[in-house]
Amino acid sequence: MPAPRIDLAERVLTAVLGVRRVVRRRVRAELPGPHLPGSQVELLRVVHRNPGIGVAAAARELSLAGNSVSTLVNVLTEAGLLRREVDPADRRAARLQLTDAARDRMAAWRRTRIGLVSAALTQLSEEDTSAIVAALPALERLTEVLKEATT
Repeated sequence: MPAPRIDLAERVLTAVLGVRRVVRRRVRAELPGPHLPGSQVELLRVVHRNPGIGVAAAARELSLAGNSVSTLVNVLTEAGLLRREVDPADRRAARLQLTDAARDRMAAWRRTRIGLVSAALTQLSEEDTSAIVAALPALERLTEVLKEATT
């Protein structure tokens, strides 16, 4: 791999992770309630996007071992954020659903995150904002390529 690609990869990671880290810290500071680790939040997001998803499918989506996701499910169920429902097609399998508390919490996270980033975007030049907009399709494709590489 040529050096410019390594430099580009490092800059992309630094920029994306930097945005996520700052937003995560600001959201934690602004929203009440206990902090959830990133892995728990990611599982809640997967269930939000895929109501009724099973543990094995969620594990594949997160690129985690099934027992790791089972542990996350147990913790989130005990916290009142996830609910297990029996799969009518296979009574041994569980289907995951968000609780109302999880939906409310995720809506608050989303509003706060979007508000923070929207406010920051208004402070950028039109040129910077246009560059970010232009880069989004490529970043989304990069995400898909990275996902495919792990499956």
